[in-house]
Amino acid sequence: MFRDIEADFYVMVDGDDTYEAAVAPKMLELAQFGSFDLVNGVRVETGVDAYRNGHRWGNVVLTGMVRRIFGKRMQDMLSGYKVFSRRFVKSFPALSHGFDIETELTIHALELSMPVAHTVGHYSGRAEGSVSKLLTYRDGWRILMMILKLVRHERPLFFFAVLSMVLAAASIFIAAPVVLTYLELGQVPRLPTAVLSTGIALLAALSLLAGIILDTVSRGRREARFLAYLCYPAFMATSERSTQPPRA
Repeated sequence: MFRDIEADFYVMVDGDDTYEAAVAPKMLELAQFGSFDLVNGVRVETGVDAYRNGHRWGNVVLTGMVRRIFGKRMQDMLSGYKVFSRRFVKSFPALSHGFDIETELTIHALELSMPVAHTVGHYSGRAEGSVSKLLTYRDGWRILMMILKLVRHERPLFFFAVLSMVLAAASIFIAAPVVLTYLELGQVPRLPTAVLSTGIALLAALSLLAGIILDTVSRGRREARFLAYLCYPAFMATSERSTQPPRA
């Protein structure tokens, strides 16, 4: 859809009849007149069977991780009900192939500081006889790995600085007995331990250096995506288009 269809707005919704269809016009209106590039449908349960076991807390945990790392402007990240603007779609490099696509869409909007809005809608259980393709633990793990992958790509300094601190702490922990023995006896009887500690310390330094270098590369990639985003005007940018209904 993103590659081949030309439209002012794009609506994405799971085809399992669990989302409230009547919310779509409200989401389109908000995207059009509010000039939002992403309107996310926040789910409100209408019954106890709306969420499967583990989905509720999984959504809270994964959304919370993204909010803490990339910004607190997103609610219900894993909702499958979204409206996108043209410039969102045409600047988005879709690389995911499964349920982790919502994570990639969310972080794309947050990293480019796009205007984001939310609309509340009812979320009901699946129709009787239908089966969800979502596997709680397998797909939850895939989403978690996608978050870590995007942290590494979009926030490399943060990612590798954390790794560097972990390695540095391990190096200090391993080296502490060697240093204490040296201070007491003036000797280094456990040379392999000292070499191991030194090697881990070097890895910590290299990790931090890699983060600094990749942070510059990541900034260049973010600027390239932002320039692609700016190639497309907002829907209300011209008076001629503002009098026409949106194509979706």
